[in-house]
Amino acid sequence: MTNKSPIQEREALLQGVIDLHIHTRPDVRPRKFSDIELAQEAARVGARAVVIKSHHVPTADRAYLAETAAPGVRVFGGITLNPSVGGLNPAAVETAIKLGAKIVWLPTIWSAHERKLAGKSDGVESVVDGRIVPALVSILELIARHDVALATGHLSPAEILTVVDKAKTVGVNKIIVNHPEWWSTKLSLSEQKNLVPYGVFFERCYVLRQPGQIFEKNFANALQAIESVGYESTILATDVGQIENPVWSEAFSEYIAYLLAAGLPPEILDKMTKDYPAQLLGLD
Repeated sequence: MTNKSPIQEREALLQGVIDLHIHTRPDVRPRKFSDIELAQEAARVGARAVVIKSHHVPTADRAYLAETAAPGVRVFGGITLNPSVGGLNPAAVETAIKLGAKIVWLPTIWSAHERKLAGKSDGVESVVDGRIVPALVSILELIARHDVALATGHLSPAEILTVVDKAKTVGVNKIIVNHPEWWSTKLSLSEQKNLVPYGVFFERCYVLRQPGQIFEKNFANALQAIESVGYESTILATDVGQIENPVWSEAFSEYIAYLLAAGLPPEILDKMTKDYPAQLLGLD
């Protein structure tokens, strides 16, 4: 018999977890919580680390300040290579890494692929005619040299394969394939299986959305992919921070509880929420 409330029992699932994908304010669009509010919430429930992501600005310096306001939890940031930082800008990447960035995200909402899907022609090109653009090669070499994580952002499945192959060639050891179930990045299970030999981690997020629709939970899709592609190449994250979605602790604990109820063993959940993300952050 336990004296814990249902909410406390769910929050207990967050002891020691790491989430590599959370959006906070300040931002150019409304967000559910601030850097400091996230850090304090993560510390309250006993999380080990969180990563602040922005589509527009580097976040390592903000993460440093947020961590000082929430003793007991590590807070990290990165840089997303959209036009606001100069796109595929090696100087911006090197500066971000020196400030403590742990993840370099390739173009997201401004990737040429996603902009094309939206009927635009002004996105950041990472792959042209099947070849990595020169600036991205320099960035991959920086990522390899500093042993931080490359994240594939919102590239197309074909672009992701091309980038991952080149990244491994130049020595990148940590690769995250962002939300493969997302509408613009959508990789089939067979496409995901083709990437497994490269040693990538698929980041399966709490949220899922199709253009023009509200956010939906990604639970069933994530479970199917874990069972088909394998937990060994999976990390769990939330990608929350949108005002339409729950607060971080509610989202992540609900996600983990669903997968436990679906029959995934606790030790496998620990791998996907603790061990593998720790490797990607260089914490182990």
